[in-house]
Amino acid sequence: MPFFVYRIAAENKLEHIETFEKYRDAKVKLNTLRKDEQEGSDVICRMIHATNRSNAERLLLAPREERIIGD
Repeated sequence: MPFFVYRIAAENKLEHIETFEKYRDAKVKLNTLRKDEQEGSDVICRMIHATNRSNAERLLLAPREERIIGD
C-alpha cells in the first residue's frame, strides 16, 4: 500500500501533494513541507497509508476522537 502526502487547508480542503511507495521517502517529503509552512498558518500537512487515493481522502476527512492523555 502506498503512502499519500496531503496538505489540508481551512474547511478540510485536501490537496494531494505526492504518492510514495516507501515510508522513508514520504516522511522526508512531509518534514520538508512542514518546515516550509509559515508559522501561524492554518494549513496542516499529513501522511496517510491507504489502498488508494479515494480511501486516503475518506480517512483524512473522517472525524477522530480526542486523544486521552494519562488516566
